Order: sequence, then structure tokens, then C-alpha cells
Amino acid sequence: IEYDFATDEEALAGFKLLSETEGIIPALETAHAVAHIAKVAPKMAADKIIVMNCSGRGDKDVATAAKHLLPRTR
Repeated sequence: IEYDFATDEEALAGFKLLSETEGIIPALETAHAVAHIAKVAPKMAADKIIVMNCSGRGDKDVATAAKHLLPRTR
């Protein structure tokens, strides 16, 4: 078994990536997995398949993600 991690910044990038490319708003827990996949997939052979389980509901995390992803206005 191997364990890895994604930083909060990487998870937010994963949240944005999945939301924009697939129209799926992931829970922040799932966004950590997306971030990890974004790191490891480019190093994998093109014929490899990645399977990821999306759990939770991202709609509850939209306000939290927006606070960190949207530009701040004064």
C-alpha cells in the first residue's frame, strides 16, 4: 500500500479542474484525489486506465472553494 497527499492548493486546483472540464462539482475530499491524479497521470503510459471514485457532494463546498479561487474585490 502506498499513501500520498495533496496540498490544499492542489485540492482546490483539482476542484476547479473537474468542475470546468467535466461539469462535476467534487467534494473537497474527492478534489484531493483529482489533484493526485493530475500529478501522476502524466507519468503513466498512455495505455493505462485510471479509475477514481467520486464521493460526497461538492455543492456543500462551493462557498469554501469560491472564497479561495475567485479574485478578491475591495
